[in-house]
Amino acid sequence: MSEHTSIDELLAIMARLRDREGGCPWDLKQSFRTILPYTLEEAYEVAEAIENEDREDLRDELGDLLFQVVFHARMAEEEGSFAFADVVHAIVTKMIRRHPHVFGEADLADEQAVRANWEREKAAERERKRRRPHGGLLDGVAQALPALVRAEKLQKRAAGVGFDWDTIDGVFDKVREELDECGAALGAESDPTERVHEVGDLLFACVNLARHMGVDAEQALRAANHRFERRFGRIEDGLRTAGKVPGPEVREEMERLWELAKQEGH
Repeated sequence: MSEHTSIDELLAIMARLRDREGGCPWDLKQSFRTILPYTLEEAYEVAEAIENEDREDLRDELGDLLFQVVFHARMAEEEGSFAFADVVHAIVTKMIRRHPHVFGEADLADEQAVRANWEREKAAERERKRRRPHGGLLDGVAQALPALVRAEKLQKRAAGVGFDWDTIDGVFDKVREELDECGAALGAESDPTERVHEVGDLLFACVNLARHMGVDAEQALRAANHRFERRFGRIEDGLRTAGKVPGPEVREEMERLWELAKQEGH
């Protein structure tokens, strides 16, 4: 292939893989549902490449994600629903409609006005998509989203019509309240289902807190996961140097190495 490969070449490859005569048996067996986990995985790998600031990896992962788009579009074309060109047309149309200050005559003076217009357009699009005659405000927040992301989107929808805390103090109080209720749910007679509900309420309140602090809850937790991995790796390195392995018998040493890793900025 040339250095300047076109999207047409990728579409041709996808068509060949799905060709009933001599295509790939694995690709031919796939459906929208079986491919979905791979699509989600590729999106997360894009996120990881961005977080690692690895541009070469990002290039590759974006390619993998694009392939997922092409895969879904090819299956849709085979069943007569739509083709890749329709996907492109839909997003081009949407971007032009959502940016009237760039492609039209609208005068949106600043970022706040742009965001307000964007939300109005999205609300109008949701209204057009509603399947029920009187659909709810929260319709259309995808069930497949990660729970933290979905919680934030649900909260933002509700906040858009004024159902929100007036100040962050109320959010802090709510987090403390839910934490206390989790403690109460630990009682000897507590129902396991109640524990699930109380922990869920606590997590939902924490997402609300993150939103009011201007923090993306999903990204914050991903960053915390990375920090934990790095610090625990530092523990393992320290123990290995001393000829030891992680375990309950070296708990104090692990905690000492953990604090050292925090001080070193790991």
